[in-house]
Amino acid sequence: MSGKPKLHYFNGRGRMESIRWLLAAAGVEFEECFLETKDDLTKLQKDGSLLFQQVPMVEMDGMKMVQTRAILSYIAAKYNLYGKDLKERALIDMYAEAVIDLNELLMTHVIQPADKKEQHFATIVDKATNRYFPVYEKVLKDHGQDFLVGNQFSRADVQLLETLLMAEECKPDILAKFPHLQNFKARISNIPTIKKFLQPGSQRKPPLQEKDVPKVMQIF
Repeated sequence: MSGKPKLHYFNGRGRMESIRWLLAAAGVEFEECFLETKDDLTKLQKDGSLLFQQVPMVEMDGMKMVQTRAILSYIAAKYNLYGKDLKERALIDMYAEAVIDLNELLMTHVIQPADKKEQHFATIVDKATNRYFPVYEKVLKDHGQDFLVGNQFSRADVQLLETLLMAEECKPDILAKFPHLQNFKARISNIPTIKKFLQPGSQRKPPLQEKDVPKVMQIF
């Protein structure tokens, strides 16, 4: 087995995408083992690889890690993306958790029933522009630094950028009223490891399309 982390998930974004982003931001190469059928998932469940019988699962440092937030925390701590002390870690966690809440809304839009899509879209825009983005805009404006916490690159910056880009896929002008977030997006996108991940041909996954939803649902 190589020393690279091995990611077990379907060939799409879902909850694994933030893990891909964080590994890429840390400059860590990783392998992917895609689940293509229900049998692939069942095999992992039966051989004891999945502590709670579900993916994402990441093989790393001799562990088979599950639970997305736990995996993200481990990667962040291992690669110095988690602040310099407990107070910074708490801030990073708060910022990252809020991003995850918005990310979940964005991620589940494609699977909404047709009669609920319009309302779901309105909820995304409302929460992004009135609850979440104003907080990050104010943080960046008030401290005048390049990063969210401690003027040091952290998992909070990575996860925020991922979600900003997802929000723009949903509504291209969603950052129009947030100049500091626009500058943040441009700045973080140019960090070499992230710039590489944003290039065509990387392991970053495209948005899930409606036509692909039935195939994914068959796996789970």
